[in-house]
Amino acid sequence: MTTLQPTFLGVVSSVSSASVTVDLAASVESGIVVLEGRNYRIGQVGSFVKIPLGYNHLYGVISESSETSKINADSEMASERKWIKVELVGEAIGGHFDRGISEYPSIGDQVHFVVDSDLETIFSKRLNSHFQVGRLSSSEGIEISLDLDKLIARHSAILGSTGSGKSTSTASLLRSMVIKSDETPLPSARVLLIDIHGEYGPALSDVAKTFSILPSGENQLYIPFWSISPDKLIDFLSNNPNETQRTLFLDKTVEEKKLSIIENNIQNIEPEKVTNNTPLPYRLKKIWYDLCHEDGITYSDNAMTTPAYTENGQGSFEELVAPKFTPPGIGSALPKKGGTGSMKRQLDLMKSRLLDSQYSFLLEPGDWNPNPDGKINKDLDQLLEDWLGHDKPITIFDLSGMPSARLSLLLGALLDIIFEAALWGRNVAEGMRERPLLIVLEEAHRYLGKAENGHSKEMVQRIAKEGRKFGVGAMIVSQRPSEIDETILSQCGTIISLRINNSTDRGIVKAAMSDGLAGIVDSLPVLRTGEAIIVGEAAQLPTRCRFNVLPADKYPNSGDPQIGEKWNTERGDEDYSKLVQAWRNQDSVQ
Repeated sequence: MTTLQPTFLGVVSSVSSASVTVDLAASVESGIVVLEGRNYRIGQVGSFVKIPLGYNHLYGVISESSETSKINADSEMASERKWIKVELVGEAIGGHFDRGISEYPSIGDQVHFVVDSDLETIFSKRLNSHFQVGRLSSSEGIEISLDLDKLIARHSAILGSTGSGKSTSTASLLRSMVIKSDETPLPSARVLLIDIHGEYGPALSDVAKTFSILPSGENQLYIPFWSISPDKLIDFLSNNPNETQRTLFLDKTVEEKKLSIIENNIQNIEPEKVTNNTPLPYRLKKIWYDLCHEDGITYSDNAMTTPAYTENGQGSFEELVAPKFTPPGIGSALPKKGGTGSMKRQLDLMKSRLLDSQYSFLLEPGDWNPNPDGKINKDLDQLLEDWLGHDKPITIFDLSGMPSARLSLLLGALLDIIFEAALWGRNVAEGMRERPLLIVLEEAHRYLGKAENGHSKEMVQRIAKEGRKFGVGAMIVSQRPSEIDETILSQCGTIISLRINNSTDRGIVKAAMSDGLAGIVDSLPVLRTGEAIIVGEAAQLPTRCRFNVLPADKYPNSGDPQIGEKWNTERGDEDYSKLVQAWRNQDSVQ
């Protein structure tokens, strides 16, 4: 008679394409087994089991636990059979674990629960690209690592309800990603974090350089208007002009760009090949002035060669003063009408945008803003070097002061610059093929929603579909996965899901998880804060993990206000003038 090992759990009673049903042995009815001084809970959803098949050991994850009962002779409910459902996830041959299975178990094969030595085989860090992110929830002694190559190249998503520890876990993951085991940063790591609420600066201050659109920021974030598509820019400036007005703007843009080649002595570019999408500087205020001139002009002669300016009416493009003309005469009387006046509303809106301090980071981009002669102090190479060439592995773009109504367009413009640099720089040492880039998109549901048609969604879709070829990966961070465009979420090869309470959101996560582990996904509402289920290409196998704890002074500014404490604090004299001043200046930093 074969002696049963102390790890014996039960025998296989049925086999399907990706799962097996295991009848539990009577010896494990208590649900707890003590082995080598450790307690092992039996049949827990999310725990691992092993099916020995000679030299090959199959591994699976328990996704469901149940029992059937019957009424005995004393009219009492008695357990007839306890069983678990196991999803097969991989196999180990000769101590080397791989995803997928080469053979199926048979009815009657023994099933064992795994011990720490088995877990070490599964989660061993074999590749240089693996980095440690936390520890296995069911065994604190086992480190969990992720494959950096697959996490970035195949994209990923971090999902979790408010209060699940999403921001803290994201900060922990990024720190683990860019810091080596000896606590030194990876020398050539590149991570770009889009921080919508300004949460991550303190958490990552030692490994990140933060750029803010607020004027008081140490590193001012500028997005030069001339580096983004003029077609998108005119929509923002003039609120969807008609085709004739759009064409006039684009034609003048090309003219200005050709002039800037000479003014800035830009080499190795032929003027006749310049299009409206060529990233060359141009004077936006000059274009506004020229359009105002053409739209309202009258002439003081029949040959229509001399503009009929009013006294001191030539205006100034630098000061955004439009030219003024004498009204046209009646019939054939002079002055003669030249412009149609059809663009006045669009030009007025354009002027208001140019004067709005909220958009100065875009329309008055510091050293990248052309002077009245069209010259710039810094070009795009210095912009990209500022963003991606500094000595810290992480770049944070703090967009907390960005107007919500224009978030999608302006974020899209920023991503446009990054992706175009990756596309056209794929064969140079500074490009993303040689130094890959991970773009982390916080609060993604705000601009990647199913109903959104903005520029940022368009760019993220492009990155999700094509980014791998050019060395750009995306990490989507959101508390509402059900609101995110399905095309984008489906491209995420790794899903890191923290606690999710909403059933609709859980359904989206379940659909995105290719392993079909329904039982594990159903446990999402009971995950602890900072605990996640990791499924996908970057993980050895579907894992319930607790992320590394951050240092005490490295938590994001995302915690709830201490309401009980604040409401009990004594109140002194209050002065709301600072609040109003910050509001008017669109600057929360005091």
